[in-house]
Amino acid sequence: MPYYYGYGDFLANNIYCILLIPIFLLSLWAQLQVSGNFRRYSAVNNRRHLTGAQAAEAVLRAHGVYDVGIRPCRGSLTDHYDPRDNTIYLSEDVYNAPTIAAVGVACHEAGHAVQYAVGYGPVRLRSAIIPATQIGSKLSFILLLAGMVLYSQSLFFVGILLFSLTTIFQLVTLPVEFNASHRAIETIEGQLLLDDDEISGAKKVLRAAAMTYVAALLMSMLQLLRFVLIFLGRNGGNGRRGGGRR
Repeated sequence: MPYYYGYGDFLANNIYCILLIPIFLLSLWAQLQVSGNFRRYSAVNNRRHLTGAQAAEAVLRAHGVYDVGIRPCRGSLTDHYDPRDNTIYLSEDVYNAPTIAAVGVACHEAGHAVQYAVGYGPVRLRSAIIPATQIGSKLSFILLLAGMVLYSQSLFFVGILLFSLTTIFQLVTLPVEFNASHRAIETIEGQLLLDDDEISGAKKVLRAAAMTYVAALLMSMLQLLRFVLIFLGRNGGNGRRGGGRR
């Protein structure tokens, strides 16, 4: 391997490894916070004995949304809203559970349903770029690997562009998730779904979940930075090699 290629890759990989440590620790901390807070507040029933399904329905009614289904699904922390069938799916620990955590999680997913119902801009943008993101995630690493092995800057550059779609998707996801949590807490407070001292527990669960998306974005940005530095390093190497012949 030529020296200029090796040095560019070496620099990019070292910067990547240095920055990876704090981002990995943040991601690990966020995951522990999610599981810890969810487990903690899943053991505490709310005083109104409101289940997750009932809380989600309350959020929908408060925003004038009546055509969204609410169904149980298997697994733990598998809660999500599926716009394809306009249904909120709540895990076994949330759907029938009258806990503080269940109310927080269910209201968050109902917040996503409300976003689609009112045409919230970022969620519409995220939906629009999903097909391109899926294609990019499948092809980007193939092109990046081929570009590195074959020393083809063209292939590598296209791979970077495709991978950047994943980073853009993660970036757009942040306001979507934060807004869903904001709608959830706002409705919980406005509709008195939880008492004041219980709301803090729901907020902790939702804040911890939000941090996982922040960590995912930072990880994607770091990976993109690594590829860009490799690309720039190899371009610089080509320039130095060309200069040496003149």
